[in-house]
Amino acid sequence: MRFGLIHYNAPGDTLEAFLDYAAQTGFDAVELQIGDVWDERNPDDDPEARAVAVRQMAEDRGVAIGALAASNDFLTLDPEEITFQVARMKRVCGLAKLLGTDIIRAEGGWQAEKVPEDRWADALANCFRACVPFLEEMEICLGLDNHGKVTNDAYFQMLVLGLVGSKWVGTTMNTMNYRWMGYSLDRCNRFYELSAKRCVHLHLKDGTGSLGNYRGEALGDGEIDLAHAIRELKAAGYDGLWCCEYEGHDADGYARCLAWAKANVPTIK
Repeated sequence: MRFGLIHYNAPGDTLEAFLDYAAQTGFDAVELQIGDVWDERNPDDDPEARAVAVRQMAEDRGVAIGALAASNDFLTLDPEEITFQVARMKRVCGLAKLLGTDIIRAEGGWQAEKVPEDRWADALANCFRACVPFLEEMEICLGLDNHGKVTNDAYFQMLVLGLVGSKWVGTTMNTMNYRWMGYSLDRCNRFYELSAKRCVHLHLKDGTGSLGNYRGEALGDGEIDLAHAIRELKAAGYDGLWCCEYEGHDADGYARCLAWAKANVPTIK
């Protein structure tokens, strides 16, 4: 059982400082952002060389790279944009292999105003399906995150995954985001039950409230039924990274998240 730290809202002004913090705090692994290895604004950037260097940086600190966030946008019906997004994802997957991970945290998309809502599922599925051949070849899983507003519904996530029809595309479960979207705690629990069955990556996150009333908390200090999510994940055979995410403002927030996770995740049945 490995406990991870997402490179987001965490101490450390540089990647090196973030990795130092992860190692010193006791995390086993980290989830990196694509920007940690690839400056896409620079046409002369060499992300492959950077990925090799970053992997070494992590190994030097005794920390594994457990996942890479792709920051993709698959909510498109434009053929040229689809081609671009799929080719970009293939390169992201290649960078993940160089980093030593086979898990990609994938987004749905952000261009909601450009695609009619009744076409969202088809648009996402088209892009994910186009990735399946290289996912199979590389043996990499994409986890569709319940992030933002388009994919923040487990029934919708299951619809997309059904249309894709591949074991290489599953979910990233974020335990707070469904609540952030406005769903009741009971509804969130039902979503955990659905998402857990296809979960390839996880963000354990806690807090209270929704949208404008949302407040991030350390694990165990909010209103999320983390125990229910953990039970469902274990029942489904989840064996991935137990990755902590914290959106509060206390300097020791992530340390408290890790302490809660190490004390509770192994014992919850």
